[in-house]
Amino acid sequence: MKYWLMKSEPHVYSWDDLENDGKTHWDGVRNYQARNIMRDDMKNGDMVLYYHSNCKPPHVAGIAKICKEGYPDFTAFDPNSKYFDPKSDIDNPRWIMVDIEPVKKMDKNVNLSDMRENSLLDGMPLLMRGQRLSVQPVSEEHFKIICEMGEN
Repeated sequence: MKYWLMKSEPHVYSWDDLENDGKTHWDGVRNYQARNIMRDDMKNGDMVLYYHSNCKPPHVAGIAKICKEGYPDFTAFDPNSKYFDPKSDIDNPRWIMVDIEPVKKMDKNVNLSDMRENSLLDGMPLLMRGQRLSVQPVSEEHFKIICEMGEN
């Protein structure tokens, strides 16, 4: 099993939206490194820290898991989608998505500032300067620490 962090802006698709929907496809990723992670590395059952970005304060809101491995991101083929890519080809798709489902809402949000203050999280990609990927790996140790931080 591997561990990941996936970022979503809460006004676009929040943890509550994921809980209400029961699962979702993670579409619209238009970064090759993040695409490669979803295509090559994410597997069913992998665990995900669901991170709310572009809000105050940014935070981990819940734990999800991968429930469908990488497949073509159909929004790339839809001219009416904001994620449309005219260079994407159905026979050789450029963009990939995975499906995730909720596992557990954090008892309390784990704020970015609290993560930065925890020396046990040193080296976590999210906390490194210039790290802006919407999909990124998390070590098992860091995953467990953040889960503990989110418990009452």
